[in-house]
Amino acid sequence: MKVLRDWLRQLGPGLITGAADDDPSGIATYSQAGARFGYSMLWSLVFTLPLMTAIQIVSARIGYVSGRGLAANMKQAFPRPVLFGLVGLLLAANTLNIAADVAAMAAAVHLLIGGPTQAYALAFGIASVLMQVFLRYESYVRWLKWLTLALLAYVGVVAVLNLDWADVLARTVHPRLDWNRDTLLMVVAVFGTTISPYLFFWQAGQEVEDRQADGQAAPTTEQVRAHLHRIKLDTHVGMLFSNLIAFCIMLATAATLHKAGVHQIDTSAQAVEALRPVAGAHAALLFSLGIIGTGLLAVPVLAGSAGYAVAEVAGWRDSLSLRLERGEGRGFYGVIAVATLGGVALCFAPMDPVRQLFWSAVFNGITAVPIMAAMMVLATRPAVMGRHVIGPKLRRLGWAATAVMALTVLALAVA
Repeated sequence: MKVLRDWLRQLGPGLITGAADDDPSGIATYSQAGARFGYSMLWSLVFTLPLMTAIQIVSARIGYVSGRGLAANMKQAFPRPVLFGLVGLLLAANTLNIAADVAAMAAAVHLLIGGPTQAYALAFGIASVLMQVFLRYESYVRWLKWLTLALLAYVGVVAVLNLDWADVLARTVHPRLDWNRDTLLMVVAVFGTTISPYLFFWQAGQEVEDRQADGQAAPTTEQVRAHLHRIKLDTHVGMLFSNLIAFCIMLATAATLHKAGVHQIDTSAQAVEALRPVAGAHAALLFSLGIIGTGLLAVPVLAGSAGYAVAEVAGWRDSLSLRLERGEGRGFYGVIAVATLGGVALCFAPMDPVRQLFWSAVFNGITAVPIMAAMMVLATRPAVMGRHVIGPKLRRLGWAATAVMALTVLALAVA
């Protein structure tokens, strides 16, 4: 038990980042991919696992080794137009993602009890801001993570369905796809919700906070190496968990909705159908709890990553441990509030939440490309990383992830 406890203590920012990656936008995108393409899109989650793991390790290493967040490092390394362009893309992507997630949470409540979805969206937005400002994130995330266990219902669906696993494996390794614009759009959406810009800034910021909490203003080489090992383990576990859940969501909808001839998910109610084989009458409850739980977990990560980025550019203090009641972090928490409530305002646009979630994933995929390229430049500069620049293997994987995202977006643009 002691070995297990010691191992679990090494899990932190990477695990939370992985859990936040399966946000409502991710659930909607994976569900649509399974319903539309069946088993033929499962390959994307296997393919992206090493790439997303590598790029998240890069972001975490930059934060811990330099002691500064991504935006602070970009501020020192790049011209101001490049810096403002990258941070501006992040803010736009995050605000759209917050809007989609909050709208999905409101729709989930409506699915359970009826009532006005816009009122629910406003309530979720206000509650999220208040929790971020007046509660420590670590104190309530422990409870929110229990709600995300509702996502394991998709694992349950996979477990009880009579699946032809040989066919699943064959279609994962050799997908049957027509490479047209619709297929490329789905690939960009899946890649974008799996490898999302807000996760880079969040994990880097959390590593900076961990370093400050440990009182390591100037850690020794041995301390850095030990922490980089922890980052590697933490991130591998978090990303594996994230993609395992995503794989089960896509597989469950492929084996239920796609097989039944439902190839387009336009409403939350249709997504519920994938849970009925294991949940029966409780499908709506489990789906709604999963959406609400992951949304409450992801919205603070989205808004927090925006807060880190803007505060670092402006030179403000940025930490979730700052106490607003003591006059600390007004700018940092102000950005969090504006990003969250700005997303809520977009919920009043006449667009179905499921489609809104999908398009936010597509925009994340497009936005990720220049931010990933900037991160790789930072991670290979001794001026930023000192003697701890990333090694050849991580460098190859990081640039491969960047190239794959860029080529996919380019292919979509010319299709």
